[in-house]
Amino acid sequence: MTAPAGALVGILGGSGFYSLAEGLRSVEIDTPYGPPAAALRLGRFAGRDVAFLARHGEDHEYPAHRVPYRANLWALRSVGVSTLLAPFSCGSLQRHIAPGDFVVCDQIVDRTQGRSQTYYDGPETHHVTFADPYCSALRGAAVEAARAEGISVHDGGTVVVIQGPRFSTRAESAWFGALGGDIVNMTQVPEAPLAAELGMCFAGIALVTDYDAGVIGDTGAEPVSHEQVLAVFNQNLARVRRLIGRLVGDLAAARPACCGDRAGPPLSPDIPAQRR
Repeated sequence: MTAPAGALVGILGGSGFYSLAEGLRSVEIDTPYGPPAAALRLGRFAGRDVAFLARHGEDHEYPAHRVPYRANLWALRSVGVSTLLAPFSCGSLQRHIAPGDFVVCDQIVDRTQGRSQTYYDGPETHHVTFADPYCSALRGAAVEAARAEGISVHDGGTVVVIQGPRFSTRAESAWFGALGGDIVNMTQVPEAPLAAELGMCFAGIALVTDYDAGVIGDTGAEPVSHEQVLAVFNQNLARVRRLIGRLVGDLAAARPACCGDRAGPPLSPDIPAQRR
């Protein structure tokens, strides 16, 4: 598997990643879907050209249900991103998946409402293949990277994506787990389907910050708050960055070649030019 010339690795994460990259420059992108949540930051990371984008904005000003997902993904693809890594925080729906563990997802259950999940709003129609929402080769590489860093990681898992911004009730949470969900999150839809339409290899790499409301049961723990999620994620940011850094380094000479075929016909209007 050979990396295409000039192919970039995209990382959907907060500004906590920026300090690791070399020669970062800010690039503003015009898209047919409005501006992305933040300017793209282009630079070198772990020996590879990368493009960072803070999915929630530089100051986390966009809650999950208002993130400009179509603009975010389009902007990344427009600068040449062909492999996209999406670290995110999540709650556990299963007792064997503990806070502090990582889950590299392989399946999705969509419980969102009203989010724009496609670039094909008509008159052109395309139905993207989505039986396997995540790139299996990229997932394997991420799991290997996590194990090499001594991180407790689960190879595969179903993420239930809820609308937010509220967390689940105890009944909803228990139901999600009983139906086979492993973790719960608010952003993987529509990121994953949009990445599929753009032909990008996509990996969702989850850090478990808490047991969800339907799992805590008799543990005596209180239901998690937004502040606690951010605190736990920030406490584990070094581990997230080590994992992503090793994974990006491992992809320096090779990239999965498994996702481009499922993209639809060329999107219209054409990918816009960069505005520097």
